[in-house]
Amino acid sequence: MNKLTELLKDVFEPELLTEIENKSKRFSLREGDVLLDIGQPVLYIPMILKGSLKITRNNENGNELLLYYVGGNESCAMTFTCCMMRHASEVRAVAEEDSEGILIPIELMDEWMSKYPTWKSFVMRTIRMRFNELIKTIDGIAFQKLDERLVTYLKEKSKSSGSSLINLTHQQIADELATSRVVISRLLKQLENQKRLLLYRNQIKLLRDL
Repeated sequence: MNKLTELLKDVFEPELLTEIENKSKRFSLREGDVLLDIGQPVLYIPMILKGSLKITRNNENGNELLLYYVGGNESCAMTFTCCMMRHASEVRAVAEEDSEGILIPIELMDEWMSKYPTWKSFVMRTIRMRFNELIKTIDGIAFQKLDERLVTYLKEKSKSSGSSLINLTHQQIADELATSRVVISRLLKQLENQKRLLLYRNQIKLLRDL
C-alpha cells in the first residue's frame, strides 16, 4: 500500500483512491509559500496531506482577514465553490508550515460527486465545516471584544499546529485580526501579566490556563 493510499484509506473508497493516485498531482510548499492567490483561476482542488494552509481574504483597504485553516486530509471549501462556478479565486492560500498535498483537476469535481459517495460526503462535510468556521469568525468580529478574539485566535493557532508554541510576530497577529501592532502588543502583555502566556522574540508560549 503506497503512502497516499495509506493516508486516505479511511476517507475514500478503494476505487476513488485509485483515481486520485492516477489523476492528481503532488505538491510541496515551504512555510510562507502561496499555493493560490486572489484573482487566479482555480484549476485544481487542493487537499492537504501534511502541514496546514492559511486561507485569507483582503478588504478594500488591503488589510488581510483570516478565514480559516486547512489541515491534514482536508480541503478548501472556497475552491469548491469557485471551481463549480468557474470563478477566479476569491481567497489566498498560504502554507502555514512546510506542507505536502495533492491537486485534483477541477473537471473531476462533478464526475466524482455522482460517482463516489465518499467524495460527495467529503465535499459536503468540508463545506459545512468551513461555513461553521466562517460563522465563528463573523461572530467574533461582531460580538467579541478584541481581547477575546485574540485569545480565540491564539487557541486556534495552537490547535492547528498541534503546539503551544506559536511562531508569530505581533505585527502578523495584528494583520490577521485587522488591528494595529501596538494594540496587540498591549493585549499580549496583559495576558502575560495574567500568567496566561509567555512572550519571547517572535514567539508566544501558551500556558495551560489560557
